[in-house]
Amino acid sequence: MRDQTPFNYEQALKKIKDKFHFDFIALALVQSAELRYVLKWEHVLGNKSDRYKRIVLQSGKGIAGNVFKTGKPFLVENVESEIGQTHLFNYPILIAESLTSFGAIPLYKDNRVKGVLLVAFRDDRGVTPDLFEQFKSEAVPTFSPYYHLEMVEE
Repeated sequence: MRDQTPFNYEQALKKIKDKFHFDFIALALVQSAELRYVLKWEHVLGNKSDRYKRIVLQSGKGIAGNVFKTGKPFLVENVESEIGQTHLFNYPILIAESLTSFGAIPLYKDNRVKGVLLVAFRDDRGVTPDLFEQFKSEAVPTFSPYYHLEMVEE
């Protein structure tokens, strides 16, 4: 029998949040539902409220659903100019947490997307392409005990 310590999600999220000074960091995990998959934000740091707990996304919907469906990272440097007010309803976590810039990456286990890791700011600081690459490089060793990342060209 192998002694296996459970993965400490909060510690892993805190390490990344503290290193890059993100306002918000969250992990959505894939849950199998009858004949489909749903994603829920399970582990969150820097949240303003508990509204994220009520968000349930299907493949292709919202940030987590898009990353799950495509298996590719998703970066938005400026929510207002790249998504706009008229399309915010498609991204409930942005509204619930007042996020202005974000990046999200898929986390793989057994060659399937099993989670989505989201980092974000609420002010004029943006998740730039350079910062996003640094974050991805940090996420690999942080989450490697349980997940792995497949860096797919965007």
